[in-house]
Amino acid sequence: MTVMRRVLAGTAVVLATTLLASCGLESGGALPLKVGPGSIAPVPELEGARITVGSKDFTEQVILGYMIEFALSAAGADVRDLTNIQGSNSTRDAQLAGQIDVSYEYTGTGWINYLGHEQPIPDSRAQFEAVRDEDLERNGMVWTDPAPMNNTYALATSRATAERTGVRTLSDYAALVERDPAAAATCVETEFNVRQDGFPGMAAAYGFDPARAERRILQTGIIYQATADGSQCKFGEVFTTDGRIAALDLVVLEDDRQFFPKYNPALTMRQDFAEQYPEVAEVMAPISAVLTDDVITELNKQVDVEGKDPAAVARQWLVEQGFVTAEG
Repeated sequence: MTVMRRVLAGTAVVLATTLLASCGLESGGALPLKVGPGSIAPVPELEGARITVGSKDFTEQVILGYMIEFALSAAGADVRDLTNIQGSNSTRDAQLAGQIDVSYEYTGTGWINYLGHEQPIPDSRAQFEAVRDEDLERNGMVWTDPAPMNNTYALATSRATAERTGVRTLSDYAALVERDPAAAATCVETEFNVRQDGFPGMAAAYGFDPARAERRILQTGIIYQATADGSQCKFGEVFTTDGRIAALDLVVLEDDRQFFPKYNPALTMRQDFAEQYPEVAEVMAPISAVLTDDVITELNKQVDVEGKDPAAVARQWLVEQGFVTAEG
């Protein structure tokens, strides 16, 4: 779920984590870039409203966070930037505690991680509706209609490894783990290694002993190149909308038992905030509607492959779509 740099282990991440563990997150900083109205016009009810936007600490999440910030700024809100919070649980806790007001969250994460279910719902719409209804009832969290993009987990391998082993599906991978664990050496990041919608759950669904799989814990951004090189990692955890998959010619293994949940991002807000500012959902709805897999994969690639700044990438896309205008 970046800068999709879950890899950003810089000062901002350390600071955010320390503050959350002790006295709480700071109130956020100013937007890094300025925008003016486009098709998103000033909204009187949002004029001067102080709204803090959060995101997790990987590229896609940071891009999505900036999209919210620029859109609400164009609508007239006084937006505070609290993107790049380390980890899903820290971000969720900050939102429940009122330290952030709005963020994009993934339906699969909500269903499995926050609501505690073990089995995903295969249909995207049904998965969203189940999360929306239960999270509102249990936790007072409002989910708006999700974007069509689906940033789910997957395992990938280099083309050379796929051809050498014949592994093209997760069932093939499971058989390889049982047959030759060293040949299935797999790199994962910390969350995936322990999440029920990650490696342990995948192993159970595909019927192999997770203890037999040789695993190495790496930062997300390192896994892609290490998997392409094939030295440390014969296989690696990836996110399906990451631009590095195509750039490094990685082969994504088919989830032939449909284990991984759908991870459609939806705008999430506490109920009190959503009721105070219903215009936030209205402003963001047209943006969410056009966030497809192709769109977000290209934006992720601009950051992770081409080295562009995520705030600049988010703003430029919003400008190209006519939602906002660039200022300054």
